[in-house]
Order: sequence, then structure tokens, then C-alpha cells
Amino acid sequence: MAFFRVGMLGFGGGPSAIPLLQREVVARFKWMTDEDFGDTIALANTMPGPIATKLAGYIGYRIGGLAGCLTALAASVIPTVILMILMLGLLQSYKDVPWVHNMSQTVVPVVAVMLAVLTWSFVKQSKDALGWGRAILFIVASAFLLEFIELHPAILIGALILFVLVPFILRTVKK
Repeated sequence: MAFFRVGMLGFGGGPSAIPLLQREVVARFKWMTDEDFGDTIALANTMPGPIATKLAGYIGYRIGGLAGCLTALAASVIPTVILMILMLGLLQSYKDVPWVHNMSQTVVPVVAVMLAVLTWSFVKQSKDALGWGRAILFIVASAFLLEFIELHPAILIGALILFVLVPFILRTVKK
């Protein structure tokens, strides 16, 4: 049901489904912690494909093995496909009606607020793990690299993983 609800309510694509998925997986069912969920999003962003589908597949597998993976994928993808076919047919029929345009414009601020709430949750986790100074440094540096240098997010995430893992591996090897 968690993945079905996200599939039905995740209007606007994968990024808008992430806060809904986080609410289901972390808050409602407690299958993961906020930290685990953040790590899962980071890793999922390094792989090709739709983010909501990757998250559903991994979380389903983590909770229920192969059957959980397949169930989560079906629950998140099939409703979306059916609704997409029905809604696009309906919207295409009424594309020139003003309320159809207004409806899609009204959803944008709601999705923005949902993403802002999720972002603030990640900022607070970063503060707890790194302290405000380092957290803000990483946030500003990441925003600069992504927006102004146009670095691909997967490269940034991979570099940060290496930044953390290399010293850990070197300390482990020295022991």
C-alpha cells in the first residue's frame, strides 16, 4: 500500500514522489531511518533511470526480498501507467479549457513545499552528522558545483563517497 499510495499521489514525477515515499517508508512504516533513506536516495541518484522506481525496487527488496521488490515495483509503476493513460487522454480532450491549465499550475507550489520540507530534513541530518559549519560548507559547495559548474549529480555524489571512504580504507589498511 505504501508504494501504491506514492504511485497514485506522486504528481509531477520522481522528485515529487520522494517526500511521499519518505513519509511512508520512514514515518509511517518505520522500514528505514531518515539517515538510511537519505543514503538510499544518494546512491539511487548515481544510477540511471527514474528515481521513484529505483527507490521502490530497493526498499521493497530490503523489506521483502525478491517478492518485496517485485511487489513494490508493480505497486508504484502500474497505477502510474494506468493513470497516465487516462489523464493524458482526458487532458488532451480539454487542453484549451482554462481550468486544465490552472490545475497543473496549482500543483507546482505544493510540490515545491514538499521538496523544501524534505530538503530541510536532510539539512538537519547533515548538521547532526557534520556540525553547522561543515554542513553549510558542503551545501554551498555542492550548490555551486551543480548550478554554476553544471557538474553532474552522480559525479558529485561519487566524489563525496570517495572523500569519505578513502581515509576510512587507508586507516583500516594501516591497522
